[in-house]
Amino acid sequence: MVQSLRVSYVRAIITFTLVGYARGFPTFQWPNPQLAYADSQLYEGSMGILVQDCAPRDNTTIPAQWLRIAYHDMSTHDIDNGTGGLDTSIQYELDRAQNIGKGMAESLNDFKAFRIAAPFFGMADTIALGAVFAVAGCGGPLIPYSAGRVDATVAGPETVPEPQQDLASHTEAFRRQGFTPTEMIGLVACGHTLGGVRQSDFPLVVTDPEEDVQTFDKTTNFDNAVVSEYLQNTTQNILVVGPNVTTRSDFRIFSSDGNTTMQRYVDLLSSYTFSETCQNLIERMINTVPSGVTLSQPISEPFNYVISEPLLSYRNGTLAMATTLRVINPSDNPSRTITMLWSDRQGSFCPSSGCTSPSTSTQQVVFSLIGNIQGLTGERYSFNATINATTSISKFWFKINENEGSDPVIVDNGGSGFVIGQDTVFIDNSRSENVILSSSFNEYRKVVVAVRGDASSSVSITSSDPNSAASTPPYVLIIITTNLQLDETNPAEGVFTFFTANVSETVNFLSITGDVGGSSYTQDNFDMTVVNFPFVST
Repeated sequence: MVQSLRVSYVRAIITFTLVGYARGFPTFQWPNPQLAYADSQLYEGSMGILVQDCAPRDNTTIPAQWLRIAYHDMSTHDIDNGTGGLDTSIQYELDRAQNIGKGMAESLNDFKAFRIAAPFFGMADTIALGAVFAVAGCGGPLIPYSAGRVDATVAGPETVPEPQQDLASHTEAFRRQGFTPTEMIGLVACGHTLGGVRQSDFPLVVTDPEEDVQTFDKTTNFDNAVVSEYLQNTTQNILVVGPNVTTRSDFRIFSSDGNTTMQRYVDLLSSYTFSETCQNLIERMINTVPSGVTLSQPISEPFNYVISEPLLSYRNGTLAMATTLRVINPSDNPSRTITMLWSDRQGSFCPSSGCTSPSTSTQQVVFSLIGNIQGLTGERYSFNATINATTSISKFWFKINENEGSDPVIVDNGGSGFVIGQDTVFIDNSRSENVILSSSFNEYRKVVVAVRGDASSSVSITSSDPNSAASTPPYVLIIITTNLQLDETNPAEGVFTFFTANVSETVNFLSITGDVGGSSYTQDNFDMTVVNFPFVST
């Protein structure tokens, strides 16, 4: 009977997770680098590798560390004046007793190593993304993710709740963060299903010097054991039954309403209550930001169709454009064809229906931990169009034909097509290079920009490099503006002149500004993570 109830509970959680996670939207208006990047990190990024199967570290787990830093960062929020929240101010607060523990710096080092930061996606967004992966990595609910947090540059107030504080202090702290007393109970229980208390960090809480970490419950995974053990009086939670009565903060919080809330989390008649509560509260926690900061729409399922950055090249009088289209959960149909269609700028080269370029290759999409949990499959189709350099290209779109009698699906960015805003200044994908220094094996990128103009033109690039030079927190995005020089190895050809500059191989986005014939041209947030520059050795 107990086993049957346990299986029913697990099935209910899985059902709830998948149903609750179907709140997403199928597409977005391109270009939107923030949403596209958030989608790629959530569904194709590598972050989940580090927390999969509730990966252990330092007698606790990496997910417990990631979830803790997210809460501590958020805890500076003051709902009364709209300040603080999840804004990465934690990077400037690690010397405080309330933020003690090597897991804080280790987590920030983890996030730095993924090199995720971008002009529109900073360390605060990365910390929030880490919390989503942490919960999923330990078998918890899938939490919808929003991007758009703004990184703080200074420390916030010292407002993280501490175990020696009384119930009134904790209730006020959570109220200030935006949570009711009932929500306080839930958020503490959700957070304390993972991890524990380290003796060296809190010797007044864990008084036994032989005990390194006293975990909150007897399981590693994200589950309601922290609740059931508490109600059954079998708990090992040191913040409930610890020898120091003053630091029994979880006991004071859990019992503050006569255990009514805690009892609800183990009621088998509503077996997913705890998971549902945690999904909602942790989503609210990571979305707690200063007033004036606007987050994106929540991503709760991958976008059906996502293109990669269009890559342009010019050689021998001809333009070429390469891109890809990701298609989620395509049915197994060997007869399917996907064609890219495009229009020229002058309307004199392509027919009214558009020029056509069939897909050149197909790859299975490798999904992240969260994509695998959702059972996603998908394919990425590659396209290469040969384009008349004079009439050029103005926009492109796709036609998906199952060739089974059904109407083709048109993927055209909501009817507007995927517009190429300008073709006067662009990174030349075929002339740019990944350069490896044979003497040191160091690598950099030689970026070549094609300019539809002469040598009197001027070009600059602003690069965004997440590979902070700092060896300890804080880690901030490096922004460098560089003026390009004429490229002597790529002499002018046709109507194009070529300019060049070297950038770090870790740069993930570039913005280009060109002054050509007295007119200004820009290309913002060019995605360097999808380029395929040829490799050369020097």
